[in-house]
Amino acid sequence: MVIAGAVSAQSEYQPYSYQFYQKLDADIYSTSTREHSSMKPYFVDDSVLKFHYDSLMNYGAGKNHSGLYNKLFNEHLIDVRSPNSTFYADLLPDFTIGKNFSGDKENTSLVSYGAQIGGTVGDKLYYNAAWYGNQGNFPEYESTYINQTGEIPGQAPAKVYGYDNYDWQYFTAVVSYSPNKYLNISAGKDKTFIGDGYRSILLSDYASSYPFLKLTGTLGNVKYMVMWAHFNDPQDLDSLGNDRGKWGVFHYLDWNVSKRLSFGFFDSVIWYDKDDEGHSRGFDVTYLNPVPFLRPLEASNGSPDNAVIGFTGKYKITDDITAYGQFLLDEFQAKQFFTDNGSARNKYGYQIGFRGANLFGVSGLNWLLETNNVKPYTYSERGPIINYAANGEPLAQPWGANYREVVGLLNYSYKRFDFSGEADYGHYGLDMNGLNYGKDPFQDYTNPAKAEGNYIGQGLTTNMYYLEGKVAYVLNPKYNLRLEVSGLVRDEKNAQFNDKTSLLTIGIRSSFRQIYDDLASYKTH
Repeated sequence: MVIAGAVSAQSEYQPYSYQFYQKLDADIYSTSTREHSSMKPYFVDDSVLKFHYDSLMNYGAGKNHSGLYNKLFNEHLIDVRSPNSTFYADLLPDFTIGKNFSGDKENTSLVSYGAQIGGTVGDKLYYNAAWYGNQGNFPEYESTYINQTGEIPGQAPAKVYGYDNYDWQYFTAVVSYSPNKYLNISAGKDKTFIGDGYRSILLSDYASSYPFLKLTGTLGNVKYMVMWAHFNDPQDLDSLGNDRGKWGVFHYLDWNVSKRLSFGFFDSVIWYDKDDEGHSRGFDVTYLNPVPFLRPLEASNGSPDNAVIGFTGKYKITDDITAYGQFLLDEFQAKQFFTDNGSARNKYGYQIGFRGANLFGVSGLNWLLETNNVKPYTYSERGPIINYAANGEPLAQPWGANYREVVGLLNYSYKRFDFSGEADYGHYGLDMNGLNYGKDPFQDYTNPAKAEGNYIGQGLTTNMYYLEGKVAYVLNPKYNLRLEVSGLVRDEKNAQFNDKTSLLTIGIRSSFRQIYDDLASYKTH
């Protein structure tokens, strides 16, 4: 059935993934609109997005098909609607098999059983929860990453049940309440992404989901978010071997100066739940203050907490070309910064990118080209307990620091077919000879390999080339059930190792979760 009119007033929360969101580029980045594009996930009841979103989610619905056909290919498995509420439920299978034709020529697989429920109550409350039980084995470069970090990339801690075979569970849940058109209150266990690019050097959807409470206010051309979150910290345990945990508060203000120009202002503070002696600190009520740029406040209290600030911007050059960027400042010493002597205390990063829709006049052909550059030691602190990371992985771009990246993406959708391609080049430096050269954010930045003369790529200089292509046929757009064939080629090389991957996979997949395979090593191996 077609449901666009039934839910048009509700604040429906669409889980973020670049692959799905880029399909809305023509609307989001049009010069005739003032969309707040850099704060994700979106609420898709937005009047600009609603029509296009509904056309994607209801593709093929309303035609003269049998009830069984519609249930399999157009509808939720369970879909209950009344004048004041809705409820849906789906099974979320994710099964793939693959073969690596390079390196150890290993076979790969993913066996994932998932389910989701969601719905609305009245026209102000929306909820969704999804769970996945997973078992899998990965190509060698991802197994190396998992063995080094203890984490399935962006999902959960890994449990080993055989040689490079892993077991894990992944869970998200969100309740979203909009008492009026100016305010939304969301809580649950999920992720937030800040920026207009494929990556974010401020806050991304890479680390596994975490508990949060988020307030989002909109007034005219200004949109403002404050979010409080709690993270596990498996890299820094107390004397009894218990997870010390940590907290974070994040502020982001997005200002649409005009229909073409936007600026954003970001800050965050990370603090520990227990100190080095195991004394509980808990949630610091100082950070209930919703005012952004809290660094002076926490510094005046003599706080040991970790603060970062950042800025975003975008300019719509035409309807089909948008320039965007980010700048992050983790630590700043003016004398060293302006003399450019490569001080380990000047920790910052920047992003410059372009993206657009309808390339060469082809409807649905969307593109992106960006570069991300982060100085050595950025995101790291005196210890992992207050570094800029969550659940054992970076809160921002997944490569940590001490890297330069250029990434390009093409996406094309035609009816139920999705085509995508990615080319990625990375230049970075790994730690070597027991010295900290600034890539791993879990290392203590107060003990750098050198105090000055630092540069991107120092240490074990490494270059990575990554190419990936995917072809998918969407069976059911409601929960992104699709047949997918994927091929990737990856070459990571330095003076100590040369890892090559040529992987072909095929499977049936579902859900809108974003899974990143374009990873860089954290350590030598």
